[in-house]
Amino acid sequence: MRAGYLVSDATHSRSNQGIFLMRMNPLGCTGISVSEICLGTMTFGEQNTEAQAFQQLDMAFGRGVNFIDTAEMYSFPARTETQGRTEEIIGNWMWARGNRDRVVLATKITGPGPRFEHIRGGNLKLGREQITAAIDLSLKRLKTHYIDLYQTHWPERPANYFGRLGYEHAEGAQWTPIAETLAAMDDEIKAGRIREFGVSNETPWGLMEHMRISETNGLPRAASIQNPYSLLCRTFEIGLSEIAIRENCGLLAYSPLGFGALTGKYMDGNLPEASRYKLYPEYARYFQPRGVTATLKYVALAREHGLDPAQMALAFANSRRFLTSNIIGATTTEQLTANLASVELTLTAEVIAAIERIHAEDPNPAP
Repeated sequence: MRAGYLVSDATHSRSNQGIFLMRMNPLGCTGISVSEICLGTMTFGEQNTEAQAFQQLDMAFGRGVNFIDTAEMYSFPARTETQGRTEEIIGNWMWARGNRDRVVLATKITGPGPRFEHIRGGNLKLGREQITAAIDLSLKRLKTHYIDLYQTHWPERPANYFGRLGYEHAEGAQWTPIAETLAAMDDEIKAGRIREFGVSNETPWGLMEHMRISETNGLPRAASIQNPYSLLCRTFEIGLSEIAIRENCGLLAYSPLGFGALTGKYMDGNLPEASRYKLYPEYARYFQPRGVTATLKYVALAREHGLDPAQMALAFANSRRFLTSNIIGATTTEQLTANLASVELTLTAEVIAAIERIHAEDPNPAP
């Protein structure tokens, strides 16, 4: 979680604008330091070519970002033709730049689901056999012999994640015991193929059950939890934020701009060419009426205070005590430049208070 604002906890890089400060935060109890901004890469191989991805990686790395997040299922959206392509591009970049030892690399094993049968033959449980097979393939694509942070992309068990608020118990549901998953991760750590383990899209019960089993059985402890967090979706604060702080298992926040909604570019019915929502309108999680109404208020607040809406949204997430790293994605270097600059923005008490008022009027309009 947050390492503070001391110079000793930051890296300095030069840009055309002068010195660029990137804060570094500890990754749980691991001893690994990660940049407060993590580069999300799911557009690589779909919306971005390999050449464009190299440009983004070079820019982020040059601005002090040492943390890169990917997954075996990427490119996004998941489809047979591009599955694994994102990992391949990152592997090619690290190989070309010779910088593997300076990168903290995170990837994920896919959980079960009807849209993912093309991945590893559809055998998508979180057992030892599947974990071994998934790591084998990720290491090959990434052109490396180890992964710094290996995460379960979502739980195998039925639960309320991916925007689902209410929990409905599935009586008699079967899933791989968490102890088996952790034991497999332990073997992979001992073999040197992964360094640390993390979870994603987890619930409060799920995270605490991982912690309990880890402590009881001497198995790997979750170093982080990667869940959605933005001005439009602050459900992490309800049950998980206290766990993140007390258990030193900080948040890797994904979708901090709500699929681009919080940039303001979709306001007034705009649908920019090549934008994610225009390309994939079926992903409408952040574009329902309540989300649109809240977005208008947040964008207006940013402009009232002379702030870039995207930078305000990212700076808010950066300011949370439970945050370890904020995962940003971009399709252009111009977007990436603006998003990276969010680490240099500290929101005033006045802006924070106004954000809280908007939130109180309609909490979590796009969970």
